[in-house]
Amino acid sequence: MAREEKPYRVYRGGRAKGRVPLQSRPERVAREGGDGKADGRPKRPRRQTTWTKKTWIGIAILLLFVLLLVWAVASWFAFKGGAEAANRRLKPRDRAALAQQSGLLLSHPTNILLLGTDHANTDARVTDQHSDSIMLVRADPKHHRLAYLTIPRDLYVAVPGHGDDKINSAFQIGGAALATRTVQGFTGVPVNHVVIVDFGDFRDLIDAVGGVTIDVPKTLISDKFDCPYPTQARCDRWGGWHFEKGRQHLDGRRALIYSRIRVAQNSNENDITRGERQQVVLQALMGRLTSPGTMLKLPWIGGKLMKPLTTDLSAGQLLQLGWVKFRASSSRDLHCRLGGSAEYSGGASIIRSSEENISTIHMFMGDSAPQPPPPGSGPFGPGCVIGNRSLGG
Repeated sequence: MAREEKPYRVYRGGRAKGRVPLQSRPERVAREGGDGKADGRPKRPRRQTTWTKKTWIGIAILLLFVLLLVWAVASWFAFKGGAEAANRRLKPRDRAALAQQSGLLLSHPTNILLLGTDHANTDARVTDQHSDSIMLVRADPKHHRLAYLTIPRDLYVAVPGHGDDKINSAFQIGGAALATRTVQGFTGVPVNHVVIVDFGDFRDLIDAVGGVTIDVPKTLISDKFDCPYPTQARCDRWGGWHFEKGRQHLDGRRALIYSRIRVAQNSNENDITRGERQQVVLQALMGRLTSPGTMLKLPWIGGKLMKPLTTDLSAGQLLQLGWVKFRASSSRDLHCRLGGSAEYSGGASIIRSSEENISTIHMFMGDSAPQPPPPGSGPFGPGCVIGNRSLGG
């Protein structure tokens, strides 16, 4: 056999440097045939985004939060604008007469003087600047209680710098500043804030919050004042304003009439009972102001709420006061009144202050237990009651 024609091959040990040559993979067969048609294998469905229940709940919560934020901001600016306008209406001298408030209204007791003025043409006293109603309100957040002290407009007291006179004359002589000093001097109660209510706009405020619901203790028929009819002949046949006993929902006009009545055809009404009715309407209004329905309407009526008011209370302080009122129970509210004996002085009817007024002021301040007017003290007897009880008289 020739040398070149060996029946076997000779391999040299080892291998050349570099990567081991591998057999290349066969090309993948195209999924489609030559004619472009599918080869019959099922296609994989494309994944789609799904909206789960949790996703929708999250979106709803986010939208609700945004709406609440917009509502809160709109409400605050509307209410703040109205409060700032009410602050500007108060004169600097009126503000200077107030005692300094110690701490927040949310955590410290505060005393607020309410002065109601009424210059309606139907009352024949358009230029009269007397304060028709005078009331001290004490907010006590620690005990979750509001206390109301009605001061009769005819109470005969010392007016600083002007001798003895009816207490409501102080407002006519020297405005809210002199009225504040007169009340502080007579009662010894420091007045931290003042609110002047113009009853001319009072009815609009009540209408803005949807009216008030009150409990009329007895049927009341007023004399013929502020006739609702256009002709004198119809007014002559009119029997006066009629308020049935029991719970009644009043619009702004009827609530204002109920607060104004001085003379009734079927009962002995006086300045004291008129003040008590004003307290009832005021409490009902404060309840409406802090109700959820009013809160929802704040962006639209926030400015209107402050239109009848002149006050030193800021928007923040008013909100604090509203929270104290919201937490207080009306069944624990304290209702007090000052009084005395009816007399005449210089041809005018006055109420001469009695000794019991001192103890009544201590009850109002929470220094002693509340006691009703003493038996036999008459319609002007001073005292305090809790909740919806009547002071009598």
